[in-house]
This record gives sequence, structure tokens and C-alpha cells, in this order.
Amino acid sequence: MSAIPQFESVSVGDELAPLTMTVERARLVRYAGASGDFNRIHWSESTAAAVGLPGILAHGMLTMALAGRVVTDWVGDPGAVIEFGTRFTRPVFVPDDGEGATVEFTGAVRSLDADTRTAQVDITAKYNGQAVLGRARATVALS
Repeated sequence: MSAIPQFESVSVGDELAPLTMTVERARLVRYAGASGDFNRIHWSESTAAAVGLPGILAHGMLTMALAGRVVTDWVGDPGAVIEFGTRFTRPVFVPDDGEGATVEFTGAVRSLDADTRTAQVDITAKYNGQAVLGRARATVALS
């Protein structure tokens, strides 16, 4: 685990290291088991088609958790994340092709609060070039 960044060393606009994650069907199965979310649109092609979806989609909360990784990788300690929220704007469809879906995550420091020694970080998640999360933002405690 890396050290939590010093407040004085962080500036508004600082970019976090980008992160690219692949979501495969096996990850969906593992996430369903861990979360208890066995909604059939995450594993059944026929159910997805019956509700008008072009394929199986990743759990929104899985996509959110993966987006959180860009922040925890930067801050070095998941316990430093005070708050994290987002809106789900577009699904991530996961093909059964052995390659899965590639999601690209980036982040940038939006604001700093000297009184609380915290940073707000805006997170972007893109799948096929389109944003899949809206207003994704985390507040982290800095040292």
C-alpha cells in the first residue's frame, strides 16, 4: 500500500493515473455471488433479450466499484475514501467472447478543502468511448 498523498502536494486539476479494466462474464458471476445480486439480466441472454437489452450487462455497482479503484490506487488506502457517489448513465454490455468489455477510468482533483484536508475527485468511466457514469465523485482524506 502506498502512502496517502500529503495535502500540500496536491493541486486542483491534478490527474490520477488512468486505469483500464476488463469485465468478463466470469467477473459478473463472482460479483453476483459476492453481492447477492442474481438479477437475470446479468447472466441470462434470453432474459436480457426479453426486456429489450442487446445483451448481458455488468452490474452497475460493479462498474462503480471498479471506478473507485482509480481513486484508491491514487490515495493508497481505501479507508481514506470518505464519500463516493455516482449516477448510472449507460450500461456496460459484456459479450461472451472471451475478451469481455473494456472500461477506461480516469480521475482529476476537483477541489481541495484545507480545513478538513480533503480532496474531491471527479471520476470518468468510459466504455466504447461513451461515459457510463455521471457525476462520479469521491471525497478523500489526505495526510
